[in-house]
Order: sequence, then structure tokens, then C-alpha cells
Amino acid sequence: MYKDRREWVRQQLMQRPFVSYGELFSQFPNVSQMTLRRDIDYLERTGEAIKVRGGARSARFLAETMDDPYFSRMSENVESKRRIAAGAVPFLEVGRSIFFDSGSTLQQMIPCVPDERFVFTTTSPAAAIELSRIGRPVVNLVGGWLDRDYQAVSGMQAMKYLEDVNIDIAFLSPSGLSVQSGFTGGNYNECQLKKAVVEKARLVVMLMDLSKADKSLPYTFCRLDQVQVLLCDGSLPEQLQMQAAACNVRVIDVTKEETERER
Repeated sequence: MYKDRREWVRQQLMQRPFVSYGELFSQFPNVSQMTLRRDIDYLERTGEAIKVRGGARSARFLAETMDDPYFSRMSENVESKRRIAAGAVPFLEVGRSIFFDSGSTLQQMIPCVPDERFVFTTTSPAAAIELSRIGRPVVNLVGGWLDRDYQAVSGMQAMKYLEDVNIDIAFLSPSGLSVQSGFTGGNYNECQLKKAVVEKARLVVMLMDLSKADKSLPYTFCRLDQVQVLLCDGSLPEQLQMQAAACNVRVIDVTKEETERER
């Protein structure tokens, strides 16, 4: 029965990162190859597998993150994140379609969001709830698989949801930025979704504390030449400064701006 076949594949993907079509055809020789491929399609829709050339990759292994868990990140560099988040507020535009990332820095931005008619789309259930409490903003929560460590929705269902969403302004937060790798993260599914958002957005605003500078994680979701604004809490390392200038990125040091306002 199809349930037995799918359970066999599911168990294999729980234990290892890849199952080939050859293995599947050998395991179930009396089932047509088309039917077995449909089983993989089903597991991809449920977020348990990612179909690739020659077979299926385990979503579990790809989802394992090299980032710290969400609740751990929420307690790190809190004051810096608040300053960066406050500096990003002027880039909100009433009546625009705005994507709101699930990063911990973005969570610090929510108390600063004015009660205006913004249209937000987010992958973060926590952000969606807090944004909805403001009053006037319209909030869309992307559907799909909820990552326990990231507290964010990702996977194929989330990607398909975004296909029908127009994004004017995207507020994103990386786990790392380096000259060689660009903006990176430790979770494959999350980075694939961010990549799709960047490709759609007219304006990409990146929020990053300096602990992420000169840091490279496994998956790149965009490069500096795809970003219009980068907010951080100090001066970037020299090589990154030079690359940002060459890419015409507007780099805003929120600590420098605070000092100038106090004078």
C-alpha cells in the first residue's frame, strides 16, 4: 500500500540525508516508477523531503541549523538590535506590501511600528501576532512547515505561498556576512525562502549587528549588490565597507547617527 511505501521513505529520510530513485525502485519492484515518484512528490508537499536530481533529500537534515536556537538569539546583543531596529523604521512605507523576516533583530522593530495601514507578510507566527496587536496593519502569515529552532515557517508550501505575493519592501536579517559568501544563514529552507523574497522586492533593507560581520554560514541567500540599505551598530570591516561602496549599498551606522543627534 502507498502508506507503507511512504513510511519506508520517511524512515529512511529520518536516518540519512538522501534516498535515490534507484533504491526506491529496487525496494518496490512491483510498483511503477511514476507511482513511486508521486510518493516523493507527496513527501515534498508535506515538508519531509526535497526532490532533487536522482532522488530526494531529507528536509530534516537540511533543516538542521548551524545558527543558535531562536530563543537563545533573542537574548543576545539586545540593545544593539533595538538600535538597529529603530533605525529601520523610517523605511516603512504606508500602503506598501512589506515582508517581515523572522530574525530576532526584526522582533525588536515591532514596538516601533506606527499604527498605520501597512500590509505585512511574515514567516514568523510571533511577529504576526505582535503586528496584529498594533491595530491598523494588515498581517499575512505564510503557511507551511514550522521550524522549531527558528520559530519560522518555511518549506515548499511556504515557497508556493510566496509565489502569489507581491513584495515591495523586504526587511531581512542574516546570520553572517562576508566578502566571499555574501549574506548567509545556517538553515537551507530558510535561506531558500529569503532568496525568493530578495528576488521579488523593490527595496531590500538588511538589519545586522556587527557580530555577524566576517562570518560565513553554509547557505548564501543574497549578495551585497542585491541590497539597497544595510543597518548595523558600528563600522563594517574595511573589506566589507569597500564592497558595499562598490555595490552602492547605503550603509547606516545607527550608533554614529545617535551620536550626531545628541550633539
